Parts: sequence; C-alpha cells; structure tokens
Amino acid sequence: MINNFSVILLILTLFTGIFWVINYFQWIPKNDVIDQKSFINLHNITGYIGSIFPTIMIVFIFRSFLYEPFHIPSGSMMPTLLTGDFILVKKFAYGIKNPINQTTLIKYEKPKRGDIAVFKYPDNPSINYIKRIVGIPGDNITYNINSKTLKIKPECNDKKNCNDLLQITYTNIEPSNFVQMLNGNINVFQEIPKDTKDTNKDKDNGFRLNMRQETIGTISHDILLTNEKPSQVDLYYQQNNQSKSSWVVPEGQYFVMGDNRDNSSDSRYWGFVPEDNFIGKAVFVWMSFEKQEGMWPTGIRFHRIGTIK
Repeated sequence: MINNFSVILLILTLFTGIFWVINYFQWIPKNDVIDQKSFINLHNITGYIGSIFPTIMIVFIFRSFLYEPFHIPSGSMMPTLLTGDFILVKKFAYGIKNPINQTTLIKYEKPKRGDIAVFKYPDNPSINYIKRIVGIPGDNITYNINSKTLKIKPECNDKKNCNDLLQITYTNIEPSNFVQMLNGNINVFQEIPKDTKDTNKDKDNGFRLNMRQETIGTISHDILLTNEKPSQVDLYYQQNNQSKSSWVVPEGQYFVMGDNRDNSSDSRYWGFVPEDNFIGKAVFVWMSFEKQEGMWPTGIRFHRIGTIK
C-alpha cells in the first residue's frame, strides 16, 4: 500500500534539495536573469527554494522514521483515548520501515501485549486503526460474552505448565463519567461531571457507560462497558475449529481490542492483525480538542495532554 503523503513529502524533499545543491555550489551566477524585462534573478529563485530544504528534510525524517502525528476520530478507545485527541505514534517502536510502502527494513522488537498500536486495517490497508494489543502469537483467547471478561492461555513450550492461564484481574463495575447517545447513525459520547448521581438517563436518549479496570499480566487500564448493548456474538470472526468467542492467535499475527469494549470494531469481528501491518506505538497526546465524531471542535482539553498509559 503506497503512502501518498510520504510520496509527496519525499518529492518535495528531493525537489528542494536539488535547488539547495545548485545554490550551495553556486552553479548559477548571481547576475543571471530570466529576461531583462522582468529582472527575475535565477540565483535568488534557487536560494528561496533551496532555503526550505533543511526544514522539509527534517520533517520527512521525523515523520517517516521517528514520530508521526495521528488524530482519534472515534470513541472505540475510550476512556484511554477520546475523540479529538491528537497523538504521536512512535514509528520505530517495532522496527524501521520504508515510509513509502511500509515494508519492514529492520526488525528489532515485537509488538507487546498491552501496547496501544496504530496499524493498517487488514481488510482495507488504506485505513488506519488504533487498538490495544491483547493477544500475541500462540495465545488461546476466550471472551466471555456474559461477564465481558477475557481468559488468555499463552503458547506453552513447557509441557509441565501448559495449563497455566495468564493472570487477568478486574475491579468492580462502577458508573463512568461518560454518557452514550445516538445522533442519527453516529454514537455520540459525552463526558459528564463525576458527581452526577443519576446512573442511567443523564442526557436525553442517552445512558451512562460503566467502567472497570482490567489488568492483563502487569498492564492495567480502564475499559468501558454498557448493559444496554449486548455482545454481538453472531458477528464474531469464526476461526476454524474454534467456537464463536474463542480464538488461537496464529504465528506472526496479533489480537487487538478497543478499550470501549461494546463500541469497538476489533479482532473479535474481523480477525487478526499481521505484524507487518503495524505502523507504531501510540505514546503521547500532544493536543486534544473537545469534539464529537464528524463535528467541529468546541474547545480544547488541555488536561489530556501527556503520556498515554
């Protein structure tokens, strides 16, 4: 899949670089002009264009190999990430990739369970998704559609301990400070004061989402749930020789889920993410606009700027 923006940035880098070289070596004398009437000095033209080359080159290198900005367009990763968050993704977290077609040039670290990762959607690589990595290659994953909890049995090479499950714990379910409403066909999530006592109809045609903390191994994070929206198990991805809510993660692939568990299109519905599809790891919120999906911002959430957990 060709990254069109990276292609444009590369062309601009090469274009301005050519003029920078011409100007640096003074291959065009200062008194050369295009014509005597316009008095347009070719030396000045090359100087103007070449002067922006260092900036374009730094942007290209930074965005292609170090950190790339993304924005969060939906609420599937609430409460960790909100619609309107602008994040930095660590591009070299899982290796160095060709910025044009995203092929891996150097591999040096595998995606880890618990990472919040940006990746090319397997069914349509032109779309970027962001989810939390829950299962790594070899994991046997079961999602309980009633309790909405996970069980993970890692791949076992030691026959003596092959029945060991990964330790996953949950806190009690409590009302969150988020309300879900339906605006046409779009889910709207609105934050309300934490001390609001009404645990159900806090807004017209809306309902309060529940929250609990999930700890997978050593990684803890909050997840959102709703009693008003049961698990759509009939739509789950059906893996050969597995039940509808159980999956075995193949070699070189990963199982991902959104933290907003009942409002996330993830591996439960469309399967696994190949390792080569990963773009990088989300590490920092650098700006956050108060907005809803498909709507204009109404303010800035300065308190959300900082490291992503």
